Amino acid sequence: MSATRQIVYWSIGLVAVGLLVFLLRGIMLPFVAGMAVAYFLDPITDKLERRMPRWSATAIMLVVFFLLAAMALLLLVPIIYRQVFGLIELLPRYIEVFRESTLPLLEDMLAGLGFETGGGKVRQAVEDAAGDIFGIGVGFAKKLLAGGLAVINLLSLLFITPIVAFYLLRDWDLMVARIDAWLPRRHAEVIRVIGHDVDEVLGGFVRGQGSVCLVLGAFYAIALSLVGLDFGLLIGIIAGLISFIPFVGALVGLVLSMTQAVMQFSGDFVSIGLVAGVFLVGQVLEGNVLTPRLLGDRVGLHPVWVMFGLLAGGALFGFVGVLLAVPVTAAGGVLVRFAHARYLESELFLGDEEAEPPPESPSDPPPSPGDGP
Repeated sequence: MSATRQIVYWSIGLVAVGLLVFLLRGIMLPFVAGMAVAYFLDPITDKLERRMPRWSATAIMLVVFFLLAAMALLLLVPIIYRQVFGLIELLPRYIEVFRESTLPLLEDMLAGLGFETGGGKVRQAVEDAAGDIFGIGVGFAKKLLAGGLAVINLLSLLFITPIVAFYLLRDWDLMVARIDAWLPRRHAEVIRVIGHDVDEVLGGFVRGQGSVCLVLGAFYAIALSLVGLDFGLLIGIIAGLISFIPFVGALVGLVLSMTQAVMQFSGDFVSIGLVAGVFLVGQVLEGNVLTPRLLGDRVGLHPVWVMFGLLAGGALFGFVGVLLAVPVTAAGGVLVRFAHARYLESELFLGDEEAEPPPESPSDPPPSPGDGP
């Protein structure tokens, strides 16, 4: 079979898989989540399998994993619940403080820059923007809760995900061996090398970046609470959870915390500076300690490539697309590097034949036997 026909067949297969995922994206969340749990726990289960049967190791690992997840939820959900409703209660007061103090400062600053601020234009623009943001939030909530889909997804996530994770984790090595047996014999070795590289990149990113997010979330939540910032725990958890998107977690956390600090510590620049210092220390910790030790150089995923993959997956497939974006992005990065290496070895880059050294000029006299080399 020619290379062109192989490319056509594989392209048709990838398009068919993408179309199937798009059509079934509403019910795929527990299956994708179960696959992610199984992939995450497989290395530890392999080590435990040396001392007991595979099904026993699988059961123990899943029980421990879901017990830890349940304990974390039981500890954090009540606190987050209280902070969210506390924020809702204080929101009218914050809006009033913004109108009385922050908005006049904004008008003065814009007037100093030469912008026209008369007639309440700035106030009207801010109110219009706030209304648009509120409308977007309400619309998102309506879509999320439409038709009871949120309840169905939550129930399926709670009850179906553990079952899917158990069977996938128990049969993980068997599935890998079966897929390996289906590889085209002519290209099997190359596909194995690519699959190994994808596994290295994906495993390093998921486990390493997950650890970075957990440490950063704990640091931000504890540090913001210690400096006395209201809702610091909630803001820190949000900043930590979205830190898997490069730079976005720290930026969102900084904006939220500084906004809260300005509202809470109006005129207390020391407290406001401490809040900003928390994120400065967090970025230093992430860049110089966490990322080098937990991620290192083995991941090889550029931050822009990760952000593009996450946004594209979310736009095409929703939350399921966000979950699938990381493995697809990792595989895409490995394939691009593989294609680039092949291009540098191909005739398309080198030409039909390598350049030969220029022939000796006929006017040059032949070397005498006594001349050196």
